[in-house]
Amino acid sequence: MRILHTNKSTSYIKMKILRFLLLFLIIYFVSTSCQENEKHTIHEKIKEDTNSILDSLITIRRDLHQHPELAGKEKRTSQIIANYLTDLGLEVKTGIAGYGVIGILEGNPTGKKVAWRADMDAISSDFKDPVSFKSLYEGIQHGCGHDVHVAIGLGIAKVLSMNKESVDGTVYFIFQPEEESFKGAQNMVNSDFFTLLELDEIYALHITALPVGQITTKPNEVFAYQKRIQLNFDKGITEENISELYSKIRNSISRVGEGTLPWKTELAFDPSLGITSPETIFNDYLFVEENFILDSTETEYQLKSFLYETRNSNLNKLLPQIENVIENSELSENYKEGFYIQENPTVLNDEALTTAAIKTLDSVYNTTAVAKSYGQIPYFNDDFYYFQQKIPGVYFLLGGSNESKGITAMNHAPNFQVDEESIKIGVQVFSFLLIERSKNKK
Repeated sequence: MRILHTNKSTSYIKMKILRFLLLFLIIYFVSTSCQENEKHTIHEKIKEDTNSILDSLITIRRDLHQHPELAGKEKRTSQIIANYLTDLGLEVKTGIAGYGVIGILEGNPTGKKVAWRADMDAISSDFKDPVSFKSLYEGIQHGCGHDVHVAIGLGIAKVLSMNKESVDGTVYFIFQPEEESFKGAQNMVNSDFFTLLELDEIYALHITALPVGQITTKPNEVFAYQKRIQLNFDKGITEENISELYSKIRNSISRVGEGTLPWKTELAFDPSLGITSPETIFNDYLFVEENFILDSTETEYQLKSFLYETRNSNLNKLLPQIENVIENSELSENYKEGFYIQENPTVLNDEALTTAAIKTLDSVYNTTAVAKSYGQIPYFNDDFYYFQQKIPGVYFLLGGSNESKGITAMNHAPNFQVDEESIKIGVQVFSFLLIERSKNKK
């Protein structure tokens, strides 16, 4: 049977469709508007809460700075962290891979499991420390900023505890020992407790010599790949001969832009040449470390140096190239063997998650919340990579320098200082990120 529609009935159907579409659009825009208002509301609340606890976080940071502990010896630091998290009402696990601590904040169980990682160990250093709250322990300093990382991590835990109703998932606050020895992260991810967590995402930051409060990251590699090489020669030559050969090797295999100096790490944070500039000199290079170590035994010289390369696939090709230079030199008959003696993986940000995290922050903090990074920094690295092997993760760089105050947050360098305004910015920005990322949506 066929039903013949009149013009009147057709118009009626069209009108109903239009009304349905209009109602759908109204609901969509109202819902979107509510979501945006909710974002801005929680953002403002986080801002107020961060300001209210900032002085206490600075006090903690300065106490940690005065009492630095080397990798594997973070007993006091670990206890301070555990006590703080316990006072917040979090479930706290201690003794993980040494002095590791994990605090667990449970929100709505329908959300995701996200984690924030902060490292806590200090370094061996006798560099000048110009602050009034300098280390009380000779030869040990927080010269890499991990005391700031702990303060930020504790601050995020406090702010999220104050806004628990806005956390739709479970947030894990991971305080990691032994980062400087490149052991802590690997030990933690291999621990029995950690394997039970089944995290969806993980985040971390490192304070560095960018302007205070500036945040940057990029998908994929954040730092250059590095390998350490050893070349053995018999003792029938002089140290001067080896020094000359080393210069030949360096000149032969290096790949750097004309007139650029990617081994000058201070330039990595220069606004014109550094990693946040599209004209950066740190986006495609290979070089051999300028300084090399020459050890000796009774029978041979051992030439040791680091290679830095932005592309991991090229590193294994370098030894044959180096040996080719040696074979065509005066020292070819004195050469015995060469091999790699150290290799650390580099931080590798999950591409999709990095894009999503930046979008999350830009939605509230405007489109310049996270400065785009265009390069990879040599020399520095972080064992956060071992978490990223197991879980999609993003690693941020947070600026701690303030030229107007004479503060330069160049890690592992003399006169390392951090503008403590960076603590406020780190807590505020990344508290919001974790709340938004805990929500159960793609």
